[in-house]
Amino acid sequence: MTGLRVVAVPLLVLGALLLVPDLAFAAGDAATHGADHVPLGARLPIWSVGPFAGILLSIALFPLVAPAFWHHHYGKIAAGWAVLFGVPFLVKYRQEAIDAILHIYAVDYIPFIILLWALFTVAGGIVVRGSLKGSPKVNVGLLAIGTVLASIVGTTGASMLLIRPLMRANSWRINKTHLIVFFIFLVSNIGGSLTPLGDPPLFLGFLHSVPFFWTLHLTPAYLLLSAMLLVGFFFLDRYYYGKEPEDAKQAMLSAETEKFGLAGTHNFLYLGGVIGFVLFSGSVTLGDVHLTDHLHVPIQNLVRDFGLVGLGLLSMKTTGKALREENEFSWGPIEEVAYLFAGIFMTIIPALAILGAGEDGELGWLVAGVQSDISYFWVTGGLSSFLDNAPTYLTFFNTALGGLDMSAAECAQNASLVCGEPEKVAVLIEERNRTLLAISAGAVFMGANTYIGNAPNFMVKAIAEEGGVAMPSFFGYIIRWSLPILVPCFVVVTLVFFL
Repeated sequence: MTGLRVVAVPLLVLGALLLVPDLAFAAGDAATHGADHVPLGARLPIWSVGPFAGILLSIALFPLVAPAFWHHHYGKIAAGWAVLFGVPFLVKYRQEAIDAILHIYAVDYIPFIILLWALFTVAGGIVVRGSLKGSPKVNVGLLAIGTVLASIVGTTGASMLLIRPLMRANSWRINKTHLIVFFIFLVSNIGGSLTPLGDPPLFLGFLHSVPFFWTLHLTPAYLLLSAMLLVGFFFLDRYYYGKEPEDAKQAMLSAETEKFGLAGTHNFLYLGGVIGFVLFSGSVTLGDVHLTDHLHVPIQNLVRDFGLVGLGLLSMKTTGKALREENEFSWGPIEEVAYLFAGIFMTIIPALAILGAGEDGELGWLVAGVQSDISYFWVTGGLSSFLDNAPTYLTFFNTALGGLDMSAAECAQNASLVCGEPEKVAVLIEERNRTLLAISAGAVFMGANTYIGNAPNFMVKAIAEEGGVAMPSFFGYIIRWSLPILVPCFVVVTLVFFL
């Protein structure tokens, strides 16, 4: 029942929050509404992001200095940081704080976890059989397939489909860390850059009037970056392959060949259903459900979320236990993601609010400094490495829209000048297409910079560690892998596409 608990816990948390009485009594409520014209992010101090920094440091340091303690108590630690921020936030900002917390859980966290849970559950029921032998050619082939597949079934779906076959093919090897790291680079991030189905920021753009197939404009950057990483991986993997013991290598090569096959293939129907529900939620408008006076949730999103839960339950019901055991499936990775990101989403509120306030917030200097395509690429990407890349994308997407020569005064004076969001996006694409490319590429590509840059990163890490692969620490991943490998590749992308 652990799988049900992953979805049930956040829903119960939201239910409890909805029952919290309105903390804004008459005088305080009046004071709050008197400040309504000033965005919350413009009033939050920069030190309010301290608990967010604290939870990131906990994720980075506890597994190193106290691994056993972290393994048994990571959920409590994440909850502790959430409470440390949440209680003073509620006391100080009252109704505004309740609205912000309800919004981030109802609109962002719960749909986020439901989608991940559905993909994790469905993909975990598909077993890839056959004797894949972990040679450099086989490994680069698997990564290339995953990189293509990620734009079709999403980075999470592709990651959950292929991480276990990759690990099984290389179970005989001693040096395996680089396999997982490059898998995160390519399959869990960069591969999802060609369609709105691939990665949440691009889906958010689709919801905000960016045409569905516009993301194919990222193809040249996607191909260049993928090619650089795949070639680099091949030579690195060949180096490590040469270091493996000869007897183990010969045993692998001479092992009896098992014919390739798939089991649990009915889960592909559920996977198609997941894609269908996601597209449905972005293609229709059915009105809103008013959970509170300040919180409105689109009906099509509720249909999507209930549909995804139903597909996950069907997968659990119709996939035999033996198949999941053969796939070495367990609920541990998604449970860890659910608990840690519950804390991350709470503590990330001030960071997103301050960024959302633009030049009025304490990071106004940063937002104001984003003018060129290069700065859009690096600032959007750098922040997406540590913050939720979807709202970070939206922040700079709106910054770019605000920079268009379509002021409110002009709209009022000229009735023929259209100023709705679809029209503004069309003008942005026509006049500043490269800017939107820079924002989109930064948000998707640079999610690979850290374990928390994109949700599949953490799940892949957890699955690998559960399978006995020694993964680098939070900072070790950045210092040993993403900085020396990804950043030079991003510099090349900058020089070719955004200079």
